[in-house]
Amino acid sequence: ELQSIWAADAEDGNIEYKLKLVNPSQYRFEHLVTQMKWRLQEGRGEAVYQIGVEDNGLLVGLSEEEMRASLKTLRRMAEKVGADITVLREREVDYDSDVPRKITEVLVRKVPDNQQFLDLRVAVLGNVDSGKSTLLGVLTQGELDNGRGRARLNLFRHLHEIQSGRTSSISFEILGFNSKGEVVNYSDSRTAEEICESSSKMITFIDLAGHHKYLKTTIFGLTSYCPDFAMLVVSANTGIAGTTREHLGLAMALKVPFFIVISKVDLCSKATVERTVKQLERILKQPGCNKLPLLVNSDDDAVTAAQQFAQSPNITPIFTLSSVSGENLDLLKVFLNILPPLTNCKEQEELMQQLTEFQVDEIYTVPEVGTVVGGTLSSGICREGENLVVGPTDDGKFLRLKVCSIQRNRSACRVLRAGQAATLALGPFDRSLLRKGMVMVSPEMNPTICSVFEAEIVLLFHATTFRKGFQVTVHVGNVRQTAIVEKIHGKDKLRTGEKAVVRFRFIKHPEYLKIGAKLLFREGVTKGIGHVTDLQAITTKENGLEESLGPGQLSF
Repeated sequence: ELQSIWAADAEDGNIEYKLKLVNPSQYRFEHLVTQMKWRLQEGRGEAVYQIGVEDNGLLVGLSEEEMRASLKTLRRMAEKVGADITVLREREVDYDSDVPRKITEVLVRKVPDNQQFLDLRVAVLGNVDSGKSTLLGVLTQGELDNGRGRARLNLFRHLHEIQSGRTSSISFEILGFNSKGEVVNYSDSRTAEEICESSSKMITFIDLAGHHKYLKTTIFGLTSYCPDFAMLVVSANTGIAGTTREHLGLAMALKVPFFIVISKVDLCSKATVERTVKQLERILKQPGCNKLPLLVNSDDDAVTAAQQFAQSPNITPIFTLSSVSGENLDLLKVFLNILPPLTNCKEQEELMQQLTEFQVDEIYTVPEVGTVVGGTLSSGICREGENLVVGPTDDGKFLRLKVCSIQRNRSACRVLRAGQAATLALGPFDRSLLRKGMVMVSPEMNPTICSVFEAEIVLLFHATTFRKGFQVTVHVGNVRQTAIVEKIHGKDKLRTGEKAVVRFRFIKHPEYLKIGAKLLFREGVTKGIGHVTDLQAITTKENGLEESLGPGQLSF
């Protein structure tokens, strides 16, 4: 089993095998440093070195002395590129020699220059009362819960949440790891800025509502905040209940890789915990899911889980922990510390070379700053002082505006790169002209907007039949609007589980959509997923501003 874990090396990626690094010549040392820079770039500032392993993945192992010398060289290399190293784990290799031989796995993390920390977004899902907010409170505040919900009070945003102990809005919590892999959180009464300054890796938890009543908020969080991973929290004493299955289904449908945390193990017997684990394993192995559950019981498992999880999305790590006793909490921290970002540098660079496009998810007015929008930069680069256009307005126009300043994770930032989430201050721009679901793009993009679009959909669940004239709420990325079904191609009506191409028309105003975008729609108990296949574009004048709406370009 060991062999297979270590042998999955690829030329690209951020795992490097090294047999030994004992006293290299100057030329070889320079070569090794260049190689380390490249590995770090591939892993966006993180690389894993496995020492005592041949290039083909054969576990050879080194003697105590060789290992000490190799680690010393690795430290010198890391210093040269400005990185820190932490030993993740050591293993003995049983060969027939009398001298014990070891393999060491080392995490190399580069302290970010130009204040760019590694940024991972983790959506937190789970049924109401599964202990999500408490777990986040414990991770980000650094003190254990008292069993009566003290830890989560730090997270709630609305009065009614504190009174009922239930999350209805979407809140963001940050957990940092410094370059040595130690947790940086609010425990030493740090501010958000201090956490950002001293972390080389930031995990932003997007705490989504668990209650059925707030399902639309949860869907919005999953579609618009583009999380890298999802963490599904299940309470050990209730097992899979309520919205858990739906959340599992949503994560699967939107292809967000997820891992599972079974919380509240302090409340029940070992047998109950095992029963919940078995129940989850059974569901994960079903044909619809096809996941490989991996139960994490030790630091070693956590390291393996993080690496395998990133390489193959079919693996689903399962943690069992308690936010009250703190049992196994460290395993989750080890896992989060090593979890590599999914998109590699190449993909991000390609996105950065495209024109600027920023999705508006939140709109605020801040005294003395003016109008502020929050969201994600889906492509391009956005700098302070840049001129963009925002739209579409109700009548399909795009308006000019200027980005006055940018903030990321509550601290100022000069340049925003594709894939990063931030808030942009727009100065005196009139807030009433903005709404969620708009995009801010560079003026030369000449954005296409539409009221009518087609999508290939699968109906997941429906009480009656789904036919022409039916109204549904459509979620595409950060767009959320009611649309009416104008036509179902080749069929009169749809039943649960059927697939079809459907033409929708937005009821209120045109939206900016892209072909291929993932789509989710719901109305009462009706739910469906799919992707946009065709747009009936409304043309605006070249400059992307004023112009009466022209006829559609698609012939139906």
